[in-house]
Amino acid sequence: MIKHIVMWKLKEGAEHATRAENALRVKEWLDACRHAVPGILRFDAVIAQDGLEATCDVMLYSEFASREALEAYNAHPLHQLLKTRMAPLRESRHSFDYEA
Repeated sequence: MIKHIVMWKLKEGAEHATRAENALRVKEWLDACRHAVPGILRFDAVIAQDGLEATCDVMLYSEFASREALEAYNAHPLHQLLKTRMAPLRESRHSFDYEA
């Protein structure tokens, strides 16, 4: 199994919206990818919650059955669209993949 974690810090005011508004948009886009390819075992998109420590605005925690499933997700048109949509919104992106 491959665990794939990605975190984004969003820009304030990107596309004339607040970071909070854009975080909701990003979560919606991520949720649309939940069943993009076979082999996605878990796919949790979450937004930073008030009162809890967070250095990023949105996080994706996902698990894939294999490296091939993760590669299929990375190449999928929905994921490619997500990357294009995210580009003007994000200040930074951090990712971490590991085999468990």
